[in-house]
Amino acid sequence: MAGARALGFKGCRKIGGSQIRNLLNAKDFFLFDCDGVIWHGEEAITGATKVVSSLIKHGKNVFFVTNNCTRPRKNYVNKFYRLGFTDVMQEQIFSSSYCSALYLRDVAKVQGKVFVIGGEGVRNELLQAGIPFVGDENAPDGTIFNCALASDVKAVLVGHDDKFTFLKLAKASCYLRDPECLFLATDVDPWHPLQDGRILPGSGCLTAALEVATGRKAMVIGKPSPFMFECISSQFRVDPAQCLMVGDRLETDMLFGANCGLDTMLTLTGISQMKTAQEYRDSDHSTNQSFVPDYVVDTIADFLPAFED
Repeated sequence: MAGARALGFKGCRKIGGSQIRNLLNAKDFFLFDCDGVIWHGEEAITGATKVVSSLIKHGKNVFFVTNNCTRPRKNYVNKFYRLGFTDVMQEQIFSSSYCSALYLRDVAKVQGKVFVIGGEGVRNELLQAGIPFVGDENAPDGTIFNCALASDVKAVLVGHDDKFTFLKLAKASCYLRDPECLFLATDVDPWHPLQDGRILPGSGCLTAALEVATGRKAMVIGKPSPFMFECISSQFRVDPAQCLMVGDRLETDMLFGANCGLDTMLTLTGISQMKTAQEYRDSDHSTNQSFVPDYVVDTIADFLPAFED
């Protein structure tokens, strides 16, 4: 099946009913973002469990692609099960921390240690991949003037770190003075929504600080970089023309789909809304077109009638 743009759709096409049924019949692979699409925090989006289960029962290949690097894949499986997604297995989950470990092991083939700015999710995936790493292990009163620097650090990996310190920034900056030291970021998400209108700064903020300090640009592993899709393709026989990327963030999920040659769908249960998508569609800047979804639904629960006889 040709992609939606190749068929002449301008984007931002709100669909429902038989249109969704035809689209689901035409696609064999479904990639879902998690936060804002599948769940909000510890509450599943209404109807999401049934949608995922129905897709799997109908023989569709379902994957979850998330920039959230705060938990290892095994913990994601536990969360899926806890929220009622009992059909989801670990091999369907591609997080930015898991894909970062794959890149370091299989692509970069790093020969040395990785300095980590990040939490349990990043560290666990590196451990599972057999990659040696170090973090900021100094005493609380340590400074860049008197702390020890680890030997043989060949890469710096930046992810979400709620214990981020100036010393971690300084150490990473020192390691990256070596031009042969790799500079990777799990993702560059700027922020994440919390309750009561509050926000949580994302990994992109930490990465930006290190980029300014070093004058270097990080290689991004997670969305919108296509590497996460390459990880899926390397493990499964995936035809991009048979894929639908479903997400809630235009600048991340829709751009990821565009970068990978996938049809894209925006669900309005998360960050981005229809007005912004239409503004991108009508923009005179050609680069903004990559943020425009091919299709829009209010929620993935709109899929449910398509499974009814």
